[in-house]
Amino acid sequence: MEVLKEWDVKLKLVKTKTGALLYVIDYGDGFFIEQNPLKDSKYGVAYRKLKQLYEDMYMFWEIKNNRYTGRMLLGFFLKKQQIDPFITQIAHSEEFLKFEDIKDEEEKEEITGP
Repeated sequence: MEVLKEWDVKLKLVKTKTGALLYVIDYGDGFFIEQNPLKDSKYGVAYRKLKQLYEDMYMFWEIKNNRYTGRMLLGFFLKKQQIDPFITQIAHSEEFLKFEDIKDEEEKEEITGP
């Protein structure tokens, strides 16, 4: 594997004025801030419900120049058996049924940097 680009990224845990503990992913030019699950808004309520189903699911909003960009980053830490029902549900069509369940093999090359 060849490194094509590299970023210095910091993961921070912040406390809001209302006492919510949120993760922030700072990448220099901007940052992603976790959706506040305590907020009584469309996304706050949805995030609370999703966190009940998927404890290790995270939703982040991108901020650049002190403005929301409208871009979102979602991440899950799951075991295969946790995501299989969802994958089966969305892939239950003729188009997706033709694909095999193939696992990626680990690349043998070393990671090299600049």
